[in-house]
Amino acid sequence: MKVATAMSGGVDSSVAAALLKEAGHEVVGITMRTTDDRRPETDAADIAGRLGIAHHVIDLREVFAEKIIAYFCGEYGRGRTPNPCVLCNRHIKFGALRQKAARLGAAYFATGHYTRIEQDSRGRYILKKGRDKNKDQSYFLCQLIQGQLDRTIFPVGEMTKDEVRKKAAEMGLPGATRPESQEICFIPDNDHAAFVARYTAETGRPGPITDEDGRTLGRHRGIAQYTVGQRKGLGIAAAEPLYVTGIEPASNTVIVGTKGQIFDTELIADNINWISIDPPEHSISVKAKIRYRHAEAEATVELRGDGTVYVKFSLPQAAITPGQSVVFYDGEKVLGGGTIFKRGR
Repeated sequence: MKVATAMSGGVDSSVAAALLKEAGHEVVGITMRTTDDRRPETDAADIAGRLGIAHHVIDLREVFAEKIIAYFCGEYGRGRTPNPCVLCNRHIKFGALRQKAARLGAAYFATGHYTRIEQDSRGRYILKKGRDKNKDQSYFLCQLIQGQLDRTIFPVGEMTKDEVRKKAAEMGLPGATRPESQEICFIPDNDHAAFVARYTAETGRPGPITDEDGRTLGRHRGIAQYTVGQRKGLGIAAAEPLYVTGIEPASNTVIVGTKGQIFDTELIADNINWISIDPPEHSISVKAKIRYRHAEAEATVELRGDGTVYVKFSLPQAAITPGQSVVFYDGEKVLGGGTIFKRGR
């Protein structure tokens, strides 16, 4: 069958394409152009050439700027800390890019994500964690819908990162030993605050840092520089360490408190997407993850009448951050997820 494989030039998507070709499929490499940086598409084209597969560059700069960059900057303007990868997967990679792939005649779509997919007895697609628990990327796919999981393949989902690197080395593919980038793809210098300030000037405006009681303790350098749970860079001398507990964009204020004040057992989330189950009619028990690198925690989830969910944790969680995704798991299975709207009830 003909499979369009999203290729970034990195080792994971390169090995995904190689595995599909080894399996006898007709593989077409596709790389999305989201910025003016041509390095990813140049790297991907080189790898496609080595594999002997066709390669296409899909220009998605306009929709990416509209759906991702505008959202990213707008969220900081609202005092929230966004996760652009989650939205990009929903609207860009498995949205606009996949649609372009279909026009190339590809019956299936593949990526290098460390996650797995199955179908249950009713035909519903079930998203599952990748076998490599240290690399599992199911968190970033929590907004995918059934139509996006249909005819989708995750070739490296059953592999560990070490196995992927070994496979790349065996095939002579570049990047087998290259360290992984931790940068946001459209901010290569990783200075997100400066990037946001260019789009949303208000986020770079200095303002007060106050405690929970409203007493001014110092000045901040612009709200885009701060996120809930942050301790470093506050520039405040205090008897005990202080952490960001909240951001109020209306008054351009950063609020700080003690370590104990960044913990909470409750949150409200919106933009809810159920993947492996129907929307629950009653409260359900889950393992919930409030950030990609945060440990899963026992919680109950209750769907509210306005479409949001109320999440109650068994134990207090540190730095529940508006704008981040909360993802619900049942063992290996991704039940669904949403966007944290606020901490507390």
